[in-house]
Order: sequence, then structure tokens, then C-alpha cells
Amino acid sequence: MLSYAFYRLPYSDKCTAVIQSDGAPMHLGSYSDMNSRTGFVVAPFTITSDEPLLLIRPDRVEHFALDDVSGLALLRSVTASTSLCGVSAMPVSAVSRSAYASAFAACHGKLLSGEFEKIVLSRRSVVTIPETAPLHELFLRACDMYPRAFVVLVSSVACGTWLAASPEILLSGDGEKWRTVALAGTMGYDDYLAEGEWSVKNRMEQRCVAEYIGDCLRCFADDVTEGDPYTARAGDVVHLRSDFSFGLSDSAGIGDVVAALHPTPAVCGLPKSATRRFLEAVEPAPRGYYSGFMGPLAVGGDTHLYVSLRCMLMASGFCVLYAGGGLLKDSVEEMEWDETEAKMDTMRKVVDGKQ
Repeated sequence: MLSYAFYRLPYSDKCTAVIQSDGAPMHLGSYSDMNSRTGFVVAPFTITSDEPLLLIRPDRVEHFALDDVSGLALLRSVTASTSLCGVSAMPVSAVSRSAYASAFAACHGKLLSGEFEKIVLSRRSVVTIPETAPLHELFLRACDMYPRAFVVLVSSVACGTWLAASPEILLSGDGEKWRTVALAGTMGYDDYLAEGEWSVKNRMEQRCVAEYIGDCLRCFADDVTEGDPYTARAGDVVHLRSDFSFGLSDSAGIGDVVAALHPTPAVCGLPKSATRRFLEAVEPAPRGYYSGFMGPLAVGGDTHLYVSLRCMLMASGFCVLYAGGGLLKDSVEEMEWDETEAKMDTMRKVVDGKQ
């Protein structure tokens, strides 16, 4: 089984393939091990022995247009060799409404007591798909449906096979100029069109993410610039987003910045370390590689690491969808559940083929 990644950057009509010709991806012990390396990174929410930080070796790198015949033939032939049977043997089940409500209550209690400022609670769902569903068609469908997203299909024995259409940059740059985003707060696109403004809860959620990212970046750069927050669409939902640009100091490496940023309050909470430990104990299902990050690392000189959101783990006959939402003191369980449903619709529509 080959290790590979096919990805399409936002607003691009071109795809890039990163393929490792043999062997397993490199297991990196820490984010700092990413410094001065090249390949395609696949990172879990938390690095463990069972869910390692992976680097797919770029033995073959191909760029092709999404309507290029030879490029599409490469996409079909490589993905056709992928075996999904291993995941099918795993005892994977959806998170019930009652289990989510119980976890929400535990989180909300910590928020009301002031122990935590923000907690991002996630869950998973299972969707049946035909066992013969071609992976290349799902990837191309996601590219067509979500032109604003980073669309990626990545596979290895170590992490399984994942399809994502992520709206959130973790770190992107060419070695000199770098950028990242603070993306938080969620509304349905139709609700935003009807209401035209953001709630105090959503604005507070986005602000705490932006402040965290700004503080992290100033440890590695002197010229950090933050733009004003604006509304950014991601499928059927919209988020509040502010953009950061910066240059790295000579002593800072990519892995050092990633170690400071990940996981951001947009996928974890505040304070970061304590919230992560709490979530690992209280969440009703493990996250795995959901809400980690993935992307090319210095491939052709460019790095594009995206948070692993709007993603699903592919298996033989089914897929596992993941989503989460940021909880604050005034969060309401029903509204938070509905938010995760809206986020999961991004991948459900890819499976269903419905625009």
C-alpha cells in the first residue's frame, strides 16, 4: 500500500501529488523534528505511539490540472491501490446525542466555574458508502464542491485514508513570507444572510483565538501584522476570520512555530495544555488525526499546513465524519449539536454527491 497525498490549494485549478515509492512514512518524535525536512506532513491532534506525527517522503511530486488526462490517470491508478479493509475491522461507532449531551454538561460546568475560558468539544458520526466508491471521484467531487478549501486525500498504513476540505490555515509560506489565520465562530450561511451580523458569543470566540495566535507569533517574529476580522464562507457555514502575516526570525524553525500554535484555541480551548488533557478524558470518541494538521512541508520550497477539519476517515463500506464546536459560558447544547451537524454536512454532501 503506497503512502501518498493528493491536494488542491484554495482557488486553484491544479492538483499536486506527493508519493512515497516504498516503505512506511517517517515517524517524527516532535514538531521540532519538522525543521529542515521536506515531504507531506500528517499530524494527529495529540502525538502518541499509535497515532504518530508522519512525514510522507516526496519520492515523486507531480503537478497537474484537474482536467489533465495524464494527471487524472495517475490519481486513479494510485488511489486504486489503496486498501480500506483495515479500518473496517475497527469497532467504530457514532457518538450518540446522549453521550454528547453528557460531555457538553461536563465541559459547561468547567466553563461556568471559570476553570476554562473555552473548550472545543468534538464528536464523530458514521455514514455508509458503497464499498466500491472510487476514492479519486470523491476527491474530485470535493474539489468541485469546495473551491475555497484546501482539499486533500492522504493515505498510509500508519494513519489510514483521509479526505478533507479544510478552511483553516495553520501555517503557510515560502520560507520568507509566512501567514496564518484566526478562524472561529460559526453560523449557517443562510442564517448569516438573514441576520447579517455576528453574536457576541461568536465575536468573543474569534477574538480569543486571534489573541492567542498573535501572542504565539510574536515569540518568533518581529513584524507580525493582523488584519481586521471578516466573514469567510466554508461550504454551508461561515466563520469569522482574521489574517496574520509575518517573517520568521533566523533562530526559528517551522516546527518551532507549529509547536507553539498547535492545537490552537479554535480546535482545543484555553488554557491549551489543561484543556487538551481534559478533552482526552471527557470526549466521547478519540479524535485521531481529526483536528491535527496536514500539508506539504517545503515541497518545491512552499509549505501549506492546514488544520484537519471538515474531514472523514475512509473505510470499506463506511466513512467516519468528525466535527467540533467551541463552547463558552453562554453556549447552548442544542445549538452546539446543530453546529457540528452543519459542519459534518460538508463531507456528507461529498459522499452523497449533492451540491
